[in-house]
Amino acid sequence: MNGIVLDTPYLDTDADQLSFALGLPSRGALAERTVTVAGVEVHLRLLGASHQVFAGPVRETVACLPGSAPRGLPESAARDFDGRRYSFGARTQTLDAAAFGAEVARIRDRADAHPRALYGLFPGSVDAVTALTVDADDTGLSWRTWHTYPGSRRIVATRSRLEAR
Repeated sequence: MNGIVLDTPYLDTDADQLSFALGLPSRGALAERTVTVAGVEVHLRLLGASHQVFAGPVRETVACLPGSAPRGLPESAARDFDGRRYSFGARTQTLDAAAFGAEVARIRDRADAHPRALYGLFPGSVDAVTALTVDADDTGLSWRTWHTYPGSRRIVATRSRLEAR
């Protein structure tokens, strides 16, 4: 099992409070897993305010950032790092109660079955989850994340990719 029951309140209140940033320093992680994928050391980090992924030169943060106004997540972003191309994408969906619970269960099952995953279950709701997975292929590596918000039944899914240019 890749899931961890976290002993901390869920700090994210809704998807609109998330911001995206590159290059931020390490924040206090509630849980962390380090894996090597395609020769790159990847740190999957659960924060009380969402996640960080450090993969080679990339330091990605998707979180409620203290001291800054929520900026929301870009639909897409890209940047070059040391001869590698990084891309990021995000989408948010709102579901009815039954579909939300089913989708959160699917996310947990996927993370449990994945060989390079980490997810946290926040107290107060079995549907309050942050999950991360990382994969490799012939040209690079990619990671996916899911942030679930039971109060609004919203799910934020992100997909990032780092590949040689």
